[in-house]
Amino acid sequence: MKYGLIAERVGHSFSAEIHKRLFGYDYELKAIKKDELEQFIKSREFLALNVTIPYKQAVIPYLDYVNQTALDIGAVNTIVNRDGKLYGANTDLMGLCAMIDHEGISLKDKKVLILGSGGTSKTAFAAVKSLSCREAYRVSRSGSDSCITYENALDLHSDAEIIINTTPCGMFPDIYASAIDIKDFRSAEGVIDVVYNPLRSKLVTDALSMGIKACGGLYMLVAQAAYAAEMFVEKTVSPERIDEIYNDMLSQKENIVLTGMPGSGKTSTGKLIASSLGREFIDTDDAIFNKIGKTAGDIIMEQGEKAFRDIESDVIKEISALQGKVISTGGGAILRKQNIELLKENGRIYFLDRDLDYIVTSDDRPLSSNRDDLEKRFKERYPIYCSTCDCRIIAVDGKRLNANAILEDFKNENSRN
Repeated sequence: MKYGLIAERVGHSFSAEIHKRLFGYDYELKAIKKDELEQFIKSREFLALNVTIPYKQAVIPYLDYVNQTALDIGAVNTIVNRDGKLYGANTDLMGLCAMIDHEGISLKDKKVLILGSGGTSKTAFAAVKSLSCREAYRVSRSGSDSCITYENALDLHSDAEIIINTTPCGMFPDIYASAIDIKDFRSAEGVIDVVYNPLRSKLVTDALSMGIKACGGLYMLVAQAAYAAEMFVEKTVSPERIDEIYNDMLSQKENIVLTGMPGSGKTSTGKLIASSLGREFIDTDDAIFNKIGKTAGDIIMEQGEKAFRDIESDVIKEISALQGKVISTGGGAILRKQNIELLKENGRIYFLDRDLDYIVTSDDRPLSSNRDDLEKRFKERYPIYCSTCDCRIIAVDGKRLNANAILEDFKNENSRN
């Protein structure tokens, strides 16, 4: 190995993609068991490494030199082999500060809770102190290592204004978990999560749904990788290049999700978008058929709407974990809040708003097979379509025009991030 990442689990990592974009070198993702760590580091058969959970503290005894920042924090995420000597550093601190600045979240004079007790939580503690927070507390289940417990956090610090998650809770593949319920922290005005896969963890989507400024960890990942790569090859990465890589990766990873009434043109528009971007197109109704062997209409007719919604939610749960797709949802998918929450973790939702006069009824849609039922469904669902989408697209005649409107918004939105 020349360059790479070591961790207990690496399947979730985007690091190889980032380093390839930075300087073009090969970068290996290597999963290492705890009992293999010492031998791997001592072998010194690498030029430079990044280190992540759970080894940021464990590697320190095997290094020849550790810079002062990493010593003060007690965590190393970058190791460089120079003439057989191992040098340890921490670029997470600069990466986290860069992300907080990028998101425009002020920590000055704020009370901060940092979820987690590992090396990244110590990095976050140093970061918030450098950004002039009023007070900060690290939170863990046990309350050891200068942490408070989650119970104490809730009882004594529910007025915290900034929440930073440094735990792996909510990280792929367990994307449905959250270390806390943000609703318990009514004074929260900013949520920062170092988890970057999914793009927005459950903690982040919950916060956003409450109007709280929140972000996932992709920008931090790109920034810390850039600072590490500078040490790897002794070249400089400009702030503009960091922004460019972040925006490009976000655009490539984020799903485009279409919602709207049956017959509004989601499938035809979605296929055009997928073709334009070279992406896979997924129709949730087709995915249900592939899984169950029955159409949505047949399931509703035979088992009832609730049974169908349960199956639909299971399928959406699977699909929402994917990235870089174009997804067309069934007309009633927005009726369950959990579906929307999951789709937003990796996706931007577009409501294809087509005038009811241009939507025709169909016998294979038992919930809207006649005009009265169609109008009833439309009246029930319209406010939900509007409130759950990230962008409302007024559908016109011509699927290419609708596809282009979505593509333009998607490009502009990701270039602004």
